[in-house]
Amino acid sequence: MQKIFIALLCAFAASALLMMLILPLLKRMKAGQYILGYVKEHKSKGGTPTMGGLAFICAIIIVGLCMLGFGNRETNLILTITASFTVVGFLDDFLKIYHKENEGLKPYQKIIFQVAIAIVAALFCYFNGKTALNIPFSKISVDIGWGIIPLVVFIFIATVNCVNLTDGLDGLAGGTSCAYLLIMGIMLALRGSDTGLLCFIGVGAVAAFLIFNTNKAAVFMGDTGSLALGGFISCVSVFSGNSLYIPLLGIMFVISGISVIIQVIYYKRTRRRIFLMAPVHHHFQMKGHTECKITYAYFAITCLVGIFSLIFW
Repeated sequence: MQKIFIALLCAFAASALLMMLILPLLKRMKAGQYILGYVKEHKSKGGTPTMGGLAFICAIIIVGLCMLGFGNRETNLILTITASFTVVGFLDDFLKIYHKENEGLKPYQKIIFQVAIAIVAALFCYFNGKTALNIPFSKISVDIGWGIIPLVVFIFIATVNCVNLTDGLDGLAGGTSCAYLLIMGIMLALRGSDTGLLCFIGVGAVAAFLIFNTNKAAVFMGDTGSLALGGFISCVSVFSGNSLYIPLLGIMFVISGISVIIQVIYYKRTRRRIFLMAPVHHHFQMKGHTECKITYAYFAITCLVGIFSLIFW
């Protein structure tokens, strides 16, 4: 328990310090977020610095290596994969800033990078015997053998992009991710897993970032942060055999992704919309709910589902 608190506090301090160093630099570089014209509620946010995710991701990597050492192969891979998604997100954010528009990497380029990283994770699981899935709300574990490869690739792509879609309001993706990692950290700590310590490191790092990101945000995490968070969440869940807990603890991420899919399919078929805007958090915002209220609701629901999951853990 003492080690967990030390790791959490170190990550918080490192992330806060890095954020204070990075924010002035982002402002000098004029690394401002381009805001889409049709999101009128966000018109005042134009020019807010982005790529703030660099701070908490660097904090996770630094503290993770210091606390768990360089000799832990699984930890090294988790941090490497997280860093890889950070690079993809950074390229996307950089191109948006450079071209002064809301399009960075092409969709197919993002998918190629994401699939390549996901395949590395899938092969690691297969060749290291991490092919068993823990069934939620039971003590049952099922070994799916080679089936872990396509499943892990799907999980990574889905999770990374759903977290990215959730990053649409101040503190939304960060707060929801914080709740997810807290619950997953408790689960893994109860079983003595080092990966649980990584989760708490993530909680501390993201919590510090939220000081700068809650409404009204002084900085956005950008795809730099959201893609990396999705990759980090995928790693700690998949490598610990808890892939099936992702749609439970990450229920709000799932809702973000599904709302977009439903909206696109329905619009293409009928030329009408189900939601005023997708992802669904924008629908709630256009209905008159404040960003703070929506962010709190996402955080609270994630915590409640997490507590329910812990009861049967």
